[in-house]
Amino acid sequence: MSMPFYVAPEQLMRDKADYARKNIARGRPLVATLYDDGILIAAENTSRTLKKISEIYDRIAFAGVGKASEFDALRQNGIQTAEVTGYNYSREDVEARTLANNYAQIIGRVFTHEMKPFEVEILVAELGHTAEEDRLFHIFYDGDWSDDEDLAVLGGDPEPIAERLRASFKKGWKLEEAVKASVAALAGPDRTLTPDVLEAAVLGRSVGRRAFRRLEEAELAKILGTAAATPAKRAAKASRSSEKAAEAESDTEDPA
Repeated sequence: MSMPFYVAPEQLMRDKADYARKNIARGRPLVATLYDDGILIAAENTSRTLKKISEIYDRIAFAGVGKASEFDALRQNGIQTAEVTGYNYSREDVEARTLANNYAQIIGRVFTHEMKPFEVEILVAELGHTAEEDRLFHIFYDGDWSDDEDLAVLGGDPEPIAERLRASFKKGWKLEEAVKASVAALAGPDRTLTPDVLEAAVLGRSVGRRAFRRLEEAELAKILGTAAATPAKRAAKASRSSEKAAEAESDTEDPA
């Protein structure tokens, strides 16, 4: 009888963390920041079908980077949890802090007990009735989470992006300023991101009970002072994406 292969627990945890960090870093980054009417979430996203930013409940949004199938499953879990809580109790009892803690438990359990950890980082944002009550909960691949103030960065190379966004950040700035600064932080000094490769949404106090609203490409183009993509450009982009997908192996999935 052969002896089972032994790996020290400390080394196993380090290997899992390195694996998750490496694959999450391959994903395109996402930022969130507070502005005068609420919370802006913006991401680099070349897909027209995959959504990295979504509504969870009336005043709560979800965003994820990393392996798309994994963060989408977590998104659905959050929606179900919020709906059941709101139905059994009241809509006011649905809180981002509770959802963030639930996500942290799920992700942490997988990281500790499964061979392969989740390759995701997620954000749960909650719009308060005042700016002081706005919340950004950042959940990491190992189940740790933080209550970020003013801004959060997920995926890619987060430190330079956070530095660029923090250098521009102003308390109570307008949506247009927040969008421009967020896009500039995502792009960095050597690139320019156009509206057709961006995904953005807000939780706005002026929007209504369901505070989530997507910023469409035309609105982003107006804010950024660029032209929206033409139908021909969109078709060419879709064709390139299809060709790339056909070349990829069926069992592989690039981080989003």
